[in-house]
Amino acid sequence: MVKVASWKYLMAAGLLGLLSFTTSLDIALPDDPGPNGPSPERSPAAELATFRVEPGLKVQLVAAEPLVQDPVVMTFDPDGRLWVVEMRGFMPTIDGKGEEQRVGRVSVLEDRNGDGKMDVGTVYLDSLIMPRALALVPGGALVVENKALWMTEDRNGDLKADSKTLIDPDYVGNGLPEHAPNGLWRNIDNWYYNAKARVRYRLNDGKWERDSTEFRGQWGISHDDEGRLYYNYNWSQLHADLVPPNTLNRNRNHTPTTGIDHGLTIDRRVYPIRANPAVNRGYIPGTLDKNGRLQEFTAACSPLVYRGKALPASFYGNVFVCEPSGNLIKRNLVEDKGVILSATDPHPGTEFLASTDERFRPVFLASGPDGALYVADMYRGLIQHGAYVTPYLREQTLARKLVLPIHRGRIWRIVPENWKAPKSVRLSKASVSDLINELSSPDGWHRDMAQRLLVERKDQSVEKSLVALAQKGPAALGRFHALWTLDGLKLSRPEVLLPLVSDPDPLIRTTATRLLEPLARADRNVREKLGEALLKESANAPIEQVLQMALTAEVLEPAAAQPLLAGIVERHGDTPLLRDAVMSSLQNRESAFLQSLLKSPNWQNREPSREIFVEMLATSVMRKRDPAELTTLLDQLNTGSDLGWKEKAILTGMTIGGGSRKAKPVALASAPALLTRSDAKIDPARLAVLSTVFEWPGHTVDRSSPTKKTLLSDEDQKLFAQGRQLYLSTCSGCHGTDGAGLNRFAPPLIGSDWVLGDQKRLALIILHGMEGPVDVVGKTYNAPEILPVMPSHSTMDDASITAILTYIRNEWGNNAGPMGRRVVGMTRVTSQGRVVPWTAKELNKYILQAQAESGK
Repeated sequence: MVKVASWKYLMAAGLLGLLSFTTSLDIALPDDPGPNGPSPERSPAAELATFRVEPGLKVQLVAAEPLVQDPVVMTFDPDGRLWVVEMRGFMPTIDGKGEEQRVGRVSVLEDRNGDGKMDVGTVYLDSLIMPRALALVPGGALVVENKALWMTEDRNGDLKADSKTLIDPDYVGNGLPEHAPNGLWRNIDNWYYNAKARVRYRLNDGKWERDSTEFRGQWGISHDDEGRLYYNYNWSQLHADLVPPNTLNRNRNHTPTTGIDHGLTIDRRVYPIRANPAVNRGYIPGTLDKNGRLQEFTAACSPLVYRGKALPASFYGNVFVCEPSGNLIKRNLVEDKGVILSATDPHPGTEFLASTDERFRPVFLASGPDGALYVADMYRGLIQHGAYVTPYLREQTLARKLVLPIHRGRIWRIVPENWKAPKSVRLSKASVSDLINELSSPDGWHRDMAQRLLVERKDQSVEKSLVALAQKGPAALGRFHALWTLDGLKLSRPEVLLPLVSDPDPLIRTTATRLLEPLARADRNVREKLGEALLKESANAPIEQVLQMALTAEVLEPAAAQPLLAGIVERHGDTPLLRDAVMSSLQNRESAFLQSLLKSPNWQNREPSREIFVEMLATSVMRKRDPAELTTLLDQLNTGSDLGWKEKAILTGMTIGGGSRKAKPVALASAPALLTRSDAKIDPARLAVLSTVFEWPGHTVDRSSPTKKTLLSDEDQKLFAQGRQLYLSTCSGCHGTDGAGLNRFAPPLIGSDWVLGDQKRLALIILHGMEGPVDVVGKTYNAPEILPVMPSHSTMDDASITAILTYIRNEWGNNAGPMGRRVVGMTRVTSQGRVVPWTAKELNKYILQAQAESGK
């Protein structure tokens, strides 16, 4: 290979930061030193030489120490200045001593000579304890430090904070740095969202408003063009919400299992170009390959939906994910399948960006006003927090001298090889008309920034222009942002939004439907008009709007909501997300809705999706615990000794919904025949549960005595109930709602030793999948009788998997007891590196070996 020119020459020539290193065969990357090789500190120029980026692109240096140190978060202001959170207190020693010191800061970096590199840094705020989040807001910035959220203000325009006011003392709580809230990400709905948290914030009439929301992710959060939030976990690289925030959990009688925290891909593979021995679980077989290279994500963070225009068009809408433990950044292609998102690696075996420098630690990504992709590189040897450093990692870190130096850091920019930076624009001083034009920019950063500035200026004279753009703008995304800008200015009008419910563009239809909700809730006239409009459009509406209709029906009059939701379930009930969306709009109306479905001619034939939905409704009615509604359900079950599919679904739902012994029994006026008949062919376990749910004259419940499900505590019963809902949405399509398996799909779970046997083995099947022939209850199942591979469900969190496994181990006559609370989590850790499905033979061998090693 041809060697590049010396760095001294390049620096003298003024080319530092403008070089690129790609996969070209003409460029020699520094060799991989191997798992036991040295990991010396490199200058920015030397580190630049270690990068391999996708062909046609180049990496440029934007800033380095001492101008920036320990960068963990960054964002651009309207005038192109780069604001950086510097967590200078992170792990100053192998034990983390000194983290409480006030050495953190927020700095503002500027490129004043226009050469593409930051040359001036101003400390906006210093003396901070472990700062971790930043959002630019009117007059200054929201900053998270010392576990609290602060409003800081720059009152004289010198880029230095003049005041610091406490907004939320409980933003972080007592979480450790790796597991504490962060983000402050402004979404299109004008709320600021957070990862690893259940709170969001909004500036409302000059005051900061705190609101609860769904829990999301671990480190980093972003959104796509439609405002869907993306996040991840260290072990699972890409998750997203498929529905708007705070819309799917409104029904307290129903627990949704879809829509929020949707895993886009089960692909966990990473492809480093150097050995990565200094990872916390490097001692676990399979974590590293034979060359000492990391095999799967262990520190996934900062997922960014790229919405810029500097990179080639094929990169737009891709999601980039940092893996600092593997010294790389992965690119994901996202496919939008109506209401479902999925992601794939465009080039397995090669990463978007990788380095042979072990100290390259990408921890945060951002889009710039120039359309480029920016990377915050913490540049240090040790990135694991002291609370989690294993003895193995401690030995690696000390032996290979990875603790020091500290207080390094680099900001990189990724652009095309022949890229020239566009002329910078100072949007802070832009006119109203210019900002409205920016709402239709092809670049997402510009659209978001224009919306933010227009909302923050509170200039309501823009209403006419924004309405014109929303109604007749040439670009759907410009119209979309105009609608949300109007909403942020409290200028949403029903006369503008109602006609847009039938707009030709699905995004505009969906957005108008969503924005009409608060207006309909407040005004009966708007409610009635919206109900009429949605009923008219529902049969032929695009699936994106159908989903929003199901969510919006919650605010409609029952006369419109009932037929609208019934039609949605009839046409789209086989989609779990649509079922959950319908349920979210039915709080305290589940019984009436169920009765109408049971009488409908369209609901007389058994279909799996109908059976599931009837069960969901019955579960919700049971959780509401209204005696009159439950008496009606019990009477419907008194149809003779044999129950039909609807009655069986109702019985299952009532059993699942009534499993907790802590709830007060429901008092009935008379004895239900179902629970007193001797000829009822009903599972005794179900009857036992129901007999503890109801009381009637002559029958009282002794809640201190155990039920026949003696292996499940009350907390286990909650897991069991949650597991049933998760099972219905993720497993029943192959294994059947009754666990009996489905021909051409999957074997039965009833009486299966794979279910009832070793808990770790069962967890491994869920985490990694299984392929090939499998013996179940004396019969061998193989393709084409079943699918050739059971897929991995590794994107699920440990609690959800534990719930599913607790359920299937104790349903349909199975009685294996609860799944251990820590089994799934520990199995996930100890099987790190497994990236292909198990065969039955190798899984059994693995378990026998593990048992032998543990002495069991």
